Amino acid sequence: MRVARVWHGTKAEGPYSRSAIWLQGCSIECPGCVNPHLWKFDAGWNARVDELVDVILKSDVEGITLLGGEPFDQAEECSKLAQQVRLAGMGVITFTGYQYEDLSGSDRQDWESLLEATDLLVDGPYLRDLPEIERAWVGSSNQRFLNLTPRYSEVDSATHKNRLEMRILPSGVVDVCGFANEERLQEIAVSLNMKSKRLNRLG
Repeated sequence: MRVARVWHGTKAEGPYSRSAIWLQGCSIECPGCVNPHLWKFDAGWNARVDELVDVILKSDVEGITLLGGEPFDQAEECSKLAQQVRLAGMGVITFTGYQYEDLSGSDRQDWESLLEATDLLVDGPYLRDLPEIERAWVGSSNQRFLNLTPRYSEVDSATHKNRLEMRILPSGVVDVCGFANEERLQEIAVSLNMKSKRLNRLG
Protein backbone atom coordinates (compact mmCIF):
# COMPACT_ATOMS: atom_id res chain seq x y z
CA MET A 1 0.00 0.00 0.00
CA ARG A 2 1.16 3.52 -0.71
CA VAL A 3 1.66 5.37 2.57
CA ALA A 4 2.52 8.98 3.41
CA ARG A 5 3.02 8.64 7.15
CA VAL A 6 2.35 6.36 10.11
CA TRP A 7 2.01 7.69 13.65
CA HIS A 8 1.64 5.21 16.52
CA GLY A 9 0.12 6.30 19.82
CA THR A 10 -1.70 9.43 18.63
CA LYS A 11 -4.77 10.72 20.48
CA ALA A 12 -5.51 13.38 17.87
CA GLU A 13 -7.05 11.20 15.15
CA GLY A 14 -10.01 9.68 16.96
CA PRO A 15 -10.87 8.41 20.44
CA TYR A 16 -8.32 6.60 22.59
CA SER A 17 -4.72 5.89 21.61
CA ARG A 18 -4.44 4.97 17.94
CA SER A 19 -2.10 4.11 15.11
CA ALA A 20 -2.90 6.58 12.33
CA ILE A 21 -2.04 5.62 8.76
CA TRP A 22 -2.14 8.37 6.13
CA LEU A 23 -2.55 6.89 2.65
CA GLN A 24 -0.74 8.54 -0.22
CA GLY A 25 -2.93 9.42 -3.19
CA CYS A 26 -6.42 10.88 -3.54
CA SER A 27 -8.67 10.98 -6.60
CA ILE A 28 -11.23 13.31 -4.96
CA GLU A 29 -9.01 16.38 -4.37
CA CYS A 30 -11.39 18.52 -2.30
CA PRO A 31 -10.76 22.29 -2.79
CA GLY A 32 -9.13 23.69 0.34
CA CYS A 33 -7.95 20.27 1.52
CA VAL A 34 -5.43 20.52 4.39
CA ASN A 35 -3.36 17.72 2.86
CA PRO A 36 -3.02 18.50 -0.88
CA HIS A 37 0.50 17.05 -0.76
CA LEU A 38 -1.17 13.65 -0.32
CA TRP A 39 -3.04 13.80 -3.65
CA LYS A 40 -0.24 12.43 -5.81
CA PHE A 41 -0.03 8.66 -5.99
CA ASP A 42 3.68 8.59 -6.80
CA ALA A 43 4.84 10.15 -3.52
CA GLY A 44 5.19 8.47 -0.12
CA TRP A 45 6.49 4.92 0.06
CA ASN A 46 5.30 1.35 -0.41
CA ALA A 47 4.50 -0.33 2.89
CA ARG A 48 3.79 -4.02 3.41
CA VAL A 49 0.56 -4.77 5.23
CA ASP A 50 2.07 -7.54 7.36
CA GLU A 51 4.90 -5.29 8.51
CA LEU A 52 2.47 -2.51 9.44
CA VAL A 53 0.32 -4.97 11.38
CA ASP A 54 3.34 -6.28 13.25
CA VAL A 55 4.29 -2.80 14.49
CA ILE A 56 0.68 -1.85 15.29
CA LEU A 57 0.24 -4.94 17.47
CA LYS A 58 3.30 -3.92 19.47
CA SER A 59 2.23 -0.29 19.89
CA ASP A 60 -0.26 -0.55 22.79
CA VAL A 61 -3.09 1.17 20.90
CA GLU A 62 -6.85 0.65 20.94
CA GLY A 63 -7.13 0.66 17.18
CA ILE A 64 -6.19 2.25 13.89
CA THR A 65 -7.36 5.27 11.92
CA LEU A 66 -7.13 5.20 8.13
CA LEU A 67 -7.07 8.62 6.49
CA GLY A 68 -5.21 10.42 3.84
CA GLY A 69 -5.18 10.81 1.02
CA GLU A 70 -8.11 8.52 0.31
CA PRO A 71 -8.28 5.04 1.87
CA PHE A 72 -10.90 3.81 -0.59
CA ASP A 73 -8.51 4.51 -3.46
CA GLN A 74 -6.45 1.68 -1.92
CA ALA A 75 -9.39 -0.26 -0.53
CA GLU A 76 -8.02 -3.75 -1.14
CA GLU A 77 -4.83 -3.14 0.85
CA CYS A 78 -6.61 -1.12 3.53
CA SER A 79 -9.20 -3.85 4.03
CA LYS A 80 -6.47 -6.45 4.53
CA LEU A 81 -4.83 -4.24 7.16
CA ALA A 82 -8.15 -3.52 8.87
CA GLN A 83 -9.18 -7.17 8.91
CA GLN A 84 -5.93 -8.25 10.56
CA VAL A 85 -6.01 -5.66 13.35
CA ARG A 86 -9.68 -6.41 14.06
CA LEU A 87 -8.81 -10.09 14.40
CA ALA A 88 -6.43 -8.93 17.15
CA GLY A 89 -9.32 -7.18 18.92
CA MET A 90 -8.63 -3.64 17.75
CA GLY A 91 -11.03 -1.07 16.31
CA VAL A 92 -10.92 0.55 12.88
CA ILE A 93 -11.90 4.12 11.97
CA THR A 94 -11.84 5.06 8.29
CA PHE A 95 -12.07 8.60 6.91
CA THR A 96 -13.25 9.03 3.34
CA GLY A 97 -14.22 11.81 0.97
CA TYR A 98 -16.81 9.52 -0.59
CA GLN A 99 -20.34 9.22 0.79
CA TYR A 100 -21.44 5.96 2.37
CA GLU A 101 -24.35 5.57 -0.04
CA ASP A 102 -21.98 5.66 -3.02
CA LEU A 103 -19.60 3.20 -1.43
CA SER A 104 -22.23 0.71 -0.27
CA GLY A 105 -24.19 0.98 -3.50
CA SER A 106 -21.21 0.14 -5.67
CA ASP A 107 -20.47 -3.30 -7.07
CA ARG A 108 -16.80 -2.95 -6.13
CA GLN A 109 -15.81 -5.81 -3.84
CA ASP A 110 -12.77 -3.98 -2.50
CA TRP A 111 -14.96 -1.11 -1.27
CA GLU A 112 -17.37 -3.57 0.34
CA SER A 113 -14.48 -5.37 2.04
CA LEU A 114 -13.17 -2.15 3.58
CA LEU A 115 -16.66 -1.17 4.77
CA GLU A 116 -17.04 -4.60 6.38
CA ALA A 117 -13.70 -4.16 8.17
CA THR A 118 -14.54 -0.64 9.43
CA ASP A 119 -16.18 0.05 12.79
CA LEU A 120 -16.65 3.80 12.38
CA LEU A 121 -16.82 5.48 8.99
CA VAL A 122 -16.35 9.25 8.71
CA ASP A 123 -17.69 10.14 5.28
CA GLY A 124 -18.17 13.09 2.98
CA PRO A 125 -15.89 15.49 1.11
CA TYR A 126 -14.29 18.46 2.84
CA LEU A 127 -16.33 21.58 2.03
CA ARG A 128 -14.44 24.72 2.99
CA ASP A 129 -17.63 26.82 2.93
CA LEU A 130 -19.10 24.66 5.73
CA PRO A 131 -16.44 24.78 8.47
CA GLU A 132 -17.04 22.54 11.48
CA ILE A 133 -16.94 24.47 14.76
CA GLU A 134 -18.28 21.95 17.28
CA ARG A 135 -17.20 18.39 16.51
CA ALA A 136 -13.67 17.06 16.73
CA TRP A 137 -11.76 15.23 13.97
CA VAL A 138 -13.66 16.64 10.96
CA GLY A 139 -13.16 19.81 8.95
CA SER A 140 -16.63 20.56 7.58
CA SER A 141 -20.14 20.21 8.97
CA ASN A 142 -21.40 17.95 6.16
CA GLN A 143 -19.12 15.09 7.21
CA ARG A 144 -20.84 12.27 9.09
CA PHE A 145 -19.88 9.74 11.76
CA LEU A 146 -21.47 6.43 10.78
CA ASN A 147 -21.28 3.50 13.19
CA LEU A 148 -20.99 0.38 11.06
CA THR A 149 -20.56 -1.71 14.23
CA PRO A 150 -21.39 -0.89 17.87
CA ARG A 151 -17.73 -0.50 18.90
CA TYR A 152 -17.69 3.32 18.88
CA SER A 153 -21.42 3.94 19.25
CA GLU A 154 -20.93 5.72 22.58
CA VAL A 155 -18.24 8.06 21.23
CA ASP A 156 -19.56 11.60 20.71
CA SER A 157 -17.19 13.79 18.72
CA ALA A 158 -18.91 16.91 20.07
CA THR A 159 -17.62 16.10 23.57
CA HIS A 160 -14.02 15.93 22.33
CA LYS A 161 -11.71 18.79 21.43
CA ASN A 162 -9.43 18.94 18.44
CA ARG A 163 -5.85 18.61 19.54
CA LEU A 164 -2.41 18.94 18.03
CA GLU A 165 0.52 16.69 18.78
CA MET A 166 4.12 17.46 17.91
CA ARG A 167 7.22 15.31 17.68
CA ILE A 168 10.69 16.56 16.85
CA LEU A 169 12.44 14.33 14.34
CA PRO A 170 16.23 13.76 14.34
CA SER A 171 16.41 15.97 11.24
CA GLY A 172 15.01 18.90 13.22
CA VAL A 173 11.67 18.83 11.41
CA VAL A 174 8.69 19.12 13.74
CA ASP A 175 6.04 16.50 12.97
CA VAL A 176 2.53 17.84 13.64
CA CYS A 177 -0.52 15.60 13.93
CA GLY A 178 -4.12 16.79 14.31
CA PHE A 179 -6.38 19.46 12.88
CA ALA A 180 -5.19 23.07 12.46
CA ASN A 181 -5.56 25.65 9.73
CA GLU A 182 -2.63 27.41 8.05
CA GLU A 183 -2.93 30.42 10.36
CA ARG A 184 -2.55 28.20 13.42
CA LEU A 185 0.42 26.42 11.85
CA GLN A 186 2.11 29.77 11.25
CA GLU A 187 1.55 30.66 14.92
CA ILE A 188 3.17 27.39 15.94
CA ALA A 189 6.14 28.01 13.65
CA VAL A 190 6.63 31.50 15.10
CA SER A 191 6.39 30.23 18.67
CA LEU A 192 9.06 27.64 17.87
CA ASN A 193 11.20 30.28 16.13
CA MET A 194 11.38 28.18 12.99
CA LYS A 195 10.32 28.35 9.36
CA SER A 196 6.91 26.85 8.61
CA LYS A 197 8.42 24.66 5.90
CA ARG A 198 10.09 22.70 8.69
CA LEU A 199 6.66 21.79 10.03
CA ASN A 200 5.62 18.41 8.68
CA ARG A 201 1.88 18.57 9.09
CA LEU A 202 -0.84 15.99 8.42
CA GLY A 203 -4.38 16.51 9.68
